[in-house]
Amino acid sequence: MPKNSKVVKRELDDEVIESVKDLLSNEDSSDDAFKKSELMVDDQEEKDVDVEEGSDVEDERPAWNSKLQYILAQVGFSVGLGNVWRFPYLCQKNGGGAYLVPYLILLLIIGIPLFFLELAVGQRIRRGSIGVWNYISPKLGGIGFASCVVCFFVALYYNVIIGWSLFYFSQSFQHPLPWDQCPLVKNSSHTFVEPECEKSSATTYYWYREALNISSSLSESGGLNWKMTICLLAAWVMVCLAMIKGIQSSGKIMYFSSLFPYVVLLCFLIRGLLLNGSVDGIRHMFTPKLEIMLEPKVWREAATQVFFALGLGFGGVIAFSSYNKRDNNCHFDAVLVSFINFFTSVLATLVVFAVLGFKANIINEKCVIQNSEKILKLLKIGNLSQDMIPHHINFSSITAEDYNLVYDIIQKVKEEEFDSLGLKSCLIEDELNKAVQGTGLAFIAFTEAMTHFPASPFWSVMFFLMLVNLGLGSMFGTIEGIITPIVDTFKVRKEILTVICCLVAFFIGLIFVQRSGNYFVTMFDDYSATLPLLIVVILENIAVTRIYGIDKFMEDLKDMLGFSPSQYYYYMWKYVSPLVLLCLLVASIVQMGLSPPGYNAWIEDMATEEFHSYPTWGMIVCISLMVLAILPVPIVFMVRRCNLIDDSSGSLASVSYKRGRIIKEPVNLEGDDTSLIHGKSPSEVPSPNFGKNIYRKQTGSPTLDTAPNGRYGIGYLMADMPDMPESDL
Repeated sequence: MPKNSKVVKRELDDEVIESVKDLLSNEDSSDDAFKKSELMVDDQEEKDVDVEEGSDVEDERPAWNSKLQYILAQVGFSVGLGNVWRFPYLCQKNGGGAYLVPYLILLLIIGIPLFFLELAVGQRIRRGSIGVWNYISPKLGGIGFASCVVCFFVALYYNVIIGWSLFYFSQSFQHPLPWDQCPLVKNSSHTFVEPECEKSSATTYYWYREALNISSSLSESGGLNWKMTICLLAAWVMVCLAMIKGIQSSGKIMYFSSLFPYVVLLCFLIRGLLLNGSVDGIRHMFTPKLEIMLEPKVWREAATQVFFALGLGFGGVIAFSSYNKRDNNCHFDAVLVSFINFFTSVLATLVVFAVLGFKANIINEKCVIQNSEKILKLLKIGNLSQDMIPHHINFSSITAEDYNLVYDIIQKVKEEEFDSLGLKSCLIEDELNKAVQGTGLAFIAFTEAMTHFPASPFWSVMFFLMLVNLGLGSMFGTIEGIITPIVDTFKVRKEILTVICCLVAFFIGLIFVQRSGNYFVTMFDDYSATLPLLIVVILENIAVTRIYGIDKFMEDLKDMLGFSPSQYYYYMWKYVSPLVLLCLLVASIVQMGLSPPGYNAWIEDMATEEFHSYPTWGMIVCISLMVLAILPVPIVFMVRRCNLIDDSSGSLASVSYKRGRIIKEPVNLEGDDTSLIHGKSPSEVPSPNFGKNIYRKQTGSPTLDTAPNGRYGIGYLMADMPDMPESDL
């Protein structure tokens, strides 16, 4: 006998004794083992990791590192460029402070309830938009595909705007700023100011000629603008690198991209309030025009702004919330993010009007000086009498109030021949009433105001860096609305899909960096998202309230939140929100029908914008954008209804655990031969809902008698263990 045989025998006896002790262990230890290992297959609500039927790979779903990171992601997605250059314009156009009343009412009626709904379904089902709506009703699975298409269309042109901001950001590191003054043109005989710039302004000329080098019509391509092509490539590289690891990479960037705009806005507000004329701008903003508030157009535009400000229908909200734990208080998140979005819009409006008030004051001073010189000339040549000028007026240092006093006197005395004198009224209100939005606000009006700031390059760098961050925050949510549903549905690698998506989007996006690219941006902005997204959100509401069942959904919310949501949401989701959305859809269609489809073209010779109607092929593109965006809904519905695709996957995956290690094997669900899925804890591994109290015996494994309460239904799979001779046992 070998010298170590006794040691080997003793070790083997110890293992046998330990095995017997394991089998005959007391009830408490069995309970502990059961709690650590058994997963009841019918407990769908407890799962934190979802298993797709037919999948061979089971992944743990990524999760946010912290609640703050998630909130910043949602805020970054919802707070975008529209808060800075769309909301202030609507506020100025629709009654000033009075516009806030319909906006807040519609935020409570459609904004918060629908935002809460999207957060809840994403968190409950833990899938992207395709998986969520396919889970609720396979026939309405096209809703998710439609969201992806709209996200793709929006991402195409939205990143172009980030590219424009990057270009201006790169040009801001010089003093004076390149758009500060009109360029001079030299020829053989003399030097003169560029005529196109002289007819417009320095910032307008720089935007249309230096930055965009814009053509005179949509049909005139003019070739690629290489400066903007490089900036577009840089924008897509930034998006790709930030999104390539999903929320693990983009989540960390959110700390900067979501918070930095608030730092800049606060700095601009403080600086703006110290500028001459800023109070006039803010006063103009908050002066309510109550009669305008009763117009239907105001409510339609407020509803549209609420709808798009929160990013409803894009799928980004659902994608971000799908990475939450199921017991997260998504109701609190919905209210918090919605009001952060609203107060951000108000903050941005304060900044914009403070700066525009400063700009209007400068323009008004120039107007007073120019017209005062005209009056002096008229006095010298005798067209005006010195007697009509008040004695206290000093034209060498005349104020705006004194000039307007003289202007009114001359207008009354020279009533018949007043128009021939060529005098203009110089009122700050007239300048502030010139409504500017979008690129006109960011790249022309605001940019012009910053040239008058002390240390203007610093403020220009800060402003355009803020625009880049606002755009990136929204782009992250938009791309997530594409990537997450496709990864969840088709099980492709996120890194590869992200790179492919960004490459394809860049090459398609080259149409936006032609010399006529700005006109295509306008086309996509007007037609690719508005109507399709309204239809998508209406169908989302119907799917949850009518098909899934509003009562069942309220019960799900109670299970997730730990309390019953207010009945307010019940009535909003079931009655009010769908009705308001339908009215908004009809109003948008009517508005689109009444407004002639076209764009504002820049005419170089006249140095002004001129409205052009879309050519026939342009109209076809506009219609195609709307049709393509909503086409997945009827296609998927017909495919499901006619059973054109076989949904049966053939087999499901049975997952068992051996001492913490996952072992997968195919399961043939025939008769009663189904599987028990074993796991460490209910929160780690879910299972398809095969039925209640169904277990599977593994051949060759130790069998434990099952107590009436199923306490010993553990059943470890003895895979990959060497067969032991009977004599050893």
